[in-house]
Amino acid sequence: MSENSHDGDSGTGTGSTPATDPGHAPDRRAWVAPLISTVVTLPLGLIALFIGGLTPMACDSCNGAAADRFDASFTIAWTVLWIGLLIALAVLIASWAVPHQLRFAARRFVLALAAPATVVVTFVAFMALVDWP
Repeated sequence: MSENSHDGDSGTGTGSTPATDPGHAPDRRAWVAPLISTVVTLPLGLIALFIGGLTPMACDSCNGAAADRFDASFTIAWTVLWIGLLIALAVLIASWAVPHQLRFAARRFVLALAAPATVVVTFVAFMALVDWP
């Protein structure tokens, strides 16, 4: 028999079957973190968008310089809100797209946490950018 024979032990003491890596095992609970993140992120995003859409009514009675300042700041803040919500949606989709293996569990969990956090940070930035009358 030659040294390259594959039947039986090859002299390394490990046998012919390679050891399975536990990190490559499928994660049966891979859907939990993205699902919770989806249930939290989507309503938060819709509420932020709704409040942001109602914000121009805060300056209905404004005129002159106050209205100009509000309109200029609202345009920038509205753009920031939309971009932030799109980023949160992308992070949410990424949390679902991470492979369902145990070695990616931490990455999936961090992405699932980052999605609603992005919505909150974006909404706070929106409120701070608006020059309220």
